Amino acid sequence: MPEQKRDYYEVLGVSKGASDDEIKKAYRKLAKKYHPDMNPDNKEAEAKFKEVNEAYEVLSNPEKRSKYDQFGHAGVDPNFGAGGFGGGFDMGDIDLGDIFGSFFGGGFGGGYSGQQRANAPQKGESLRANLTISFEEAAFGCEKEIELNRTEVCSDCHGSGCQPGTTAETCPDCRGTGVVRIQRGGGGFTFSSTGPCTRCRGTGRLIHSPCRSCGGEGSVRKKQRIKVTIPAGIDNGQAVSLRGQGNAGKNGGPAGDLIVGVRIKPHPQFQREGTTVLYEQPVSFYQAAMGAELEIPTIDGKVKYTLPAGTQTGTTFRLRGKGIPSLQGRGRGDQYVTVKVQVPTNLTTEQREALRAFGEAMGENISEGSIKSFFDKHKKKK
Repeated sequence: MPEQKRDYYEVLGVSKGASDDEIKKAYRKLAKKYHPDMNPDNKEAEAKFKEVNEAYEVLSNPEKRSKYDQFGHAGVDPNFGAGGFGGGFDMGDIDLGDIFGSFFGGGFGGGYSGQQRANAPQKGESLRANLTISFEEAAFGCEKEIELNRTEVCSDCHGSGCQPGTTAETCPDCRGTGVVRIQRGGGGFTFSSTGPCTRCRGTGRLIHSPCRSCGGEGSVRKKQRIKVTIPAGIDNGQAVSLRGQGNAGKNGGPAGDLIVGVRIKPHPQFQREGTTVLYEQPVSFYQAAMGAELEIPTIDGKVKYTLPAGTQTGTTFRLRGKGIPSLQGRGRGDQYVTVKVQVPTNLTTEQREALRAFGEAMGENISEGSIKSFFDKHKKKK
C-alpha cells in the first residue's frame, strides 16, 4: 500500500488561508532546517527536505494550489515527487543564497545574494596616520599638515575606468548585475545559487578601451598633504576623524575616512591628568619660612602668587581656571601647585656659621646633633 501523503499545509506548518509571503517564509525556515548540507548522511532530514519542497512547489503555484484546495493530492500531478524529483526540481525564485544567508554571511557560495550586488557602490577604505604635538598645542588646539598616499578618483575618466570618449559595455552574461545564477545538481534534484560573474569579475561592465591614466581601475594613487584641525583639550592617545579623506570608493561609493591618532610630547615642567595641570614649585627655606611673592608658570604664562609664611614642603594650592580646556568646550580645569622646599647645599663657612647661629637661636641642641625644626616646636606649643 503506498505511503499516505501528509497535508501540504501541515507539512509547511501554515493554515489554509495563509498568504503567499507566509508560505514562502515557512518554506525558507524548513528548507534551512532540513537541507542535506546542514544534515549530512541524515536520511530522515533528506526525506523531510523533499517533502517540504514538494509542498512548496504546489502551494506557491496559484493554479496548483487552487486544484489542491478543491481535490487534495488527486488534484495535482500524481507523479509529482516520484523518484526523488528525477525530472529535475527548479526552486524558481527561491535562491539558496537567500536561504543560507544567515549561515554564510549574506550569501551561499561566496556571499552573493539578490540584495547584495557585486557592483553596488562601496565605501573606500579608511586610512590611519599619527601626529605628534606639543603640550600647549594639545591644550589650546592647532592646525597641522600631514602627508599620505591614498587612492583618488581618476581625473581623466572620472572613475569610469574607460578611456575618455569611450564607454563600457554592459556584461551580457550577468546583464550588468555583476552576479550570475549557478545551477548545482545532486541527490536527484537541482539547486541554484548566485556567484560573481567571471566574465566581468563582478563589475557588471566590460571595458574594451581602458583609461590610460588608471589602467581601467577608475582610481589612481597620489601623495597628498592634508590639513588636520586638532581641537583644544585633546588628550594623549585620542584621535581625530576626517570624513571622506581616506581612499576613494568603488562604483561611485563615497571615500573612506582618515583617522589621525594624536601623541603629546612630555612637558619639562607640567604634568596632566584630564583637564588638570600639575606643577611643582621650588622655594628656598627662607621663602617658605618668611613668605614670598612668587611667579608661577602656567600654560597661559606666569601668574603672581603670595606664598604664606611658614609654608611646609608638600603643601598644594590651586590656581582656578589655569588647567586644560574641556574637549567639549565646557570651561577649563585647574592647575595644582605643590611646594617643594629646597635644602641649601655647598654652604660657605660664613653661611654655615649663620645657619648654626640661627639653629641655636631656635633652641636647637647643635652639639648633640639633635635636629628639631622651628615648625615642629611651634606645633607642640599649640
